[in-house]
Amino acid sequence: MSALRDALRDLSDAVFFDLLESDDAYLLVIDVPGVSAETIDVAVEDDRILIEARREKTLPGDYQYLEENRSLFVDADLPLPSDASEDDAAAVVDRGVLELTIPKRAGIDETTIDVIDEESTTERADE
Repeated sequence: MSALRDALRDLSDAVFFDLLESDDAYLLVIDVPGVSAETIDVAVEDDRILIEARREKTLPGDYQYLEENRSLFVDADLPLPSDASEDDAAAVVDRGVLELTIPKRAGIDETTIDVIDEESTTERADE
């Protein structure tokens, strides 16, 4: 998970986030003011978390921009933690806050290897 934390720290200073962990999942919370479900794309692909968010702004009446400092475009490419599973991942955006829940794998597949007592094998061969 340290790779994910490092990647989050490399995001623009304008992107505010929290990363939380439970026994069962990771929760990534990112402030995306002015973003709706229609203007954000979240995917997990090739062990990467991809987030593209953009704020839609409309100009009131006959106004035009003299200076624009509230632009927002988040383009994040983050590593998926090694113990996380993209299956059943869920994303919700509500009032400008994205919550991405990524479950952890239930358990690491383990293969049991039978251990044979070499001495017993040699005794059987001699009989």
